Amino acid sequence: MANFSKNIPRLYLIKISKWFNLVMPIVVLFYQDNGMGMHDIFILKAIYSVAIVVMELPSGWMADIWGRKKTLILGAVLGSIGFFAYSFSYGFWAFVIAEIILGIGHSFVSGADSAMLFDSLKADSKTKEYTKHEGRITSAGNFAEAFAGIIGGFLAAISLRTPFFFQIAIAAMAIPAALTLIEPKVHSTNHVQSIKKLVQNIKETFVTNQDLRISILLSAVTGTATLTFAWLVQPFFKVINLPVEMFGIYWTALNLTVGVSSIFAHRVEIFFGKRYTLLGIILLLAAGYFLSGIAITFWGILFLLLFYLVRGIATPVLKNYINQYTKSEVRATMLSVRNFIIRISFAVIGPLLGWITDNTSLNYAFILAGGIYLVSALIIVLPWIRKK
Repeated sequence: MANFSKNIPRLYLIKISKWFNLVMPIVVLFYQDNGMGMHDIFILKAIYSVAIVVMELPSGWMADIWGRKKTLILGAVLGSIGFFAYSFSYGFWAFVIAEIILGIGHSFVSGADSAMLFDSLKADSKTKEYTKHEGRITSAGNFAEAFAGIIGGFLAAISLRTPFFFQIAIAAMAIPAALTLIEPKVHSTNHVQSIKKLVQNIKETFVTNQDLRISILLSAVTGTATLTFAWLVQPFFKVINLPVEMFGIYWTALNLTVGVSSIFAHRVEIFFGKRYTLLGIILLLAAGYFLSGIAITFWGILFLLLFYLVRGIATPVLKNYINQYTKSEVRATMLSVRNFIIRISFAVIGPLLGWITDNTSLNYAFILAGGIYLVSALIIVLPWIRKK
């Protein structure tokens, strides 16, 4: 009899290879070195988001029909090819091809890894351990991203292309891990009706289930805000003349802040209660945007830390609301809807903020993004705030 628990360390390796991102702390400098402005960069990332959106639901369907193992192998291979393409590319359109490959690869891994974990534990009658393992694997990804920032910053001191060469090997680590996974047997008769069921579930969410609708929209809007903020951090570092080798160290500090604060998210919500936790998240994230836009100085890094501190609390709290208000049989679908909204929203707002950064100032980009988030989040959460 197969021991499906052997899949768990392999899933750790897949997660680490995905999040141990050497290029992220310096990628904006890399783009600018290749003749791109912030508007071009945000368009490029919007294309990446669209590639993920297009494949988000089909890749989940393929993981159910084709098998999680095959889907994860394909995602790992595409991730390696994407970084290989980046390493030897120059200019916007070459980067577009690399981003599309990486986006499709990301969609094949995202979701399939969690499904593989749950099915592996289910096959060993250990489903009660799912939350523990999912949390640990997620933490491993966060800390991998944090420490990769330091290494990536020092590699960039050699050349801005050096981190990409090393990233090929990091991404390729996921291939043998995926190849050696053991596929649990999944019994389901719902695949033929999956598209019809998906449309029905989404309709039910946004028409009849107010609590789930608020949960998904608030989590998605906040997710868009945190994703957008991350792409404004490197221009912030550049404006304050931070040395390139220090980009990785400060990037690591920001990500470690998220990792630490997320541990205490549950306690924060218990202490302040749902209403004040929600208001605190919305107001403090917006304040992080506004204060970062007003104080683009070395000491303004403290406001970046404030934003990341609150982000660490916001993500698990808001995702938990989605889980509370949705049924188990459509949980993955509802989380996919959240990711879908984040990527679509970023594809719309990202290029606008990039254009403002290039043609007006980084200050205005921060302040506008903060204003959009504040108004949107308050409108979404208003029915909850009115409740006792």
